[in-house]
Amino acid sequence: MSLATNRDKIVRQSVMGRVHHPVLTPQKVYRVGSDGGARFTPAHGAITYDIEIGDSCMGLVGDHIEPGVSSKNADDIENRAYTHLSCIGNVAEVVTGKAAGDKGFVTGTHGGIDHVMIWFSQETLNKMVCDDKILVKAYGQGLALVDYPQVKLMSVDPDLFDKLNIQEEDGHLVVPVSAVIPAYLMGSGLGAMEVFGSDYDIMTRDPASRAEFHLDDLRFGDLVFIQDHQCFHGPDYLRGSGTVGVIIHGDSNLAGHGPGVTPIMTCREPVLVPKLDRSANIAFYLGTKQPS
Repeated sequence: MSLATNRDKIVRQSVMGRVHHPVLTPQKVYRVGSDGGARFTPAHGAITYDIEIGDSCMGLVGDHIEPGVSSKNADDIENRAYTHLSCIGNVAEVVTGKAAGDKGFVTGTHGGIDHVMIWFSQETLNKMVCDDKILVKAYGQGLALVDYPQVKLMSVDPDLFDKLNIQEEDGHLVVPVSAVIPAYLMGSGLGAMEVFGSDYDIMTRDPASRAEFHLDDLRFGDLVFIQDHQCFHGPDYLRGSGTVGVIIHGDSNLAGHGPGVTPIMTCREPVLVPKLDRSANIAFYLGTKQPS
């Protein structure tokens, strides 16, 4: 069943970025974790060959790992448009280099480092190099539900949204998700004034919470439900509200950090109802993996 939306009024535009080389300053060779330990491991940026959506985002020897291709526009103002207009599920095409013409899709946007992450096949990844340019057909910002004006949609391609298997039940929208996250576990990213082109993190340093909420089972691309959080103008605690988002980057040892969530649905009222479903992952909806 497809919910009625205003997709016939949504505008599709081109935005561009390039494969972003990892960056490392002399002051940040080591990352000091919440345990006081200093670690030097891979982090965000680059082409990540062996991690993709549908894979575990936990337990990696890395920090804030981004699956697939990490991309950015070299101009800061243009990059803001690139990150904010790109929506999860949007078609992306390589336009330079040996992989020119190959297509993939956007899997998330990462605030702070200001990256757009993109899935491409392994064959395409092996042809790509840093600085290859990528065209994204940005499509989805402004998408709205005709019959549920109290629900805000953001950063999701309308075609992907139609595949999320959302059901209407007694005035509620039942959304399949891989995990339900309590508000008190949300950390880095709180205090932002908006969530377009961004994310905020699930804190994973507490072993008891990791076990209680099965956080070690989280995967890149999972849909999750954040309880008592609304994200209309930045993430904010509000009892009874709820937000649905997508896991877009990996875990971290840093205090207040963890897997990043890009919000795609939010409501101040208790309209969104989570339904646990391990197949609630964009890799399965977009056909890059099959549920096991």
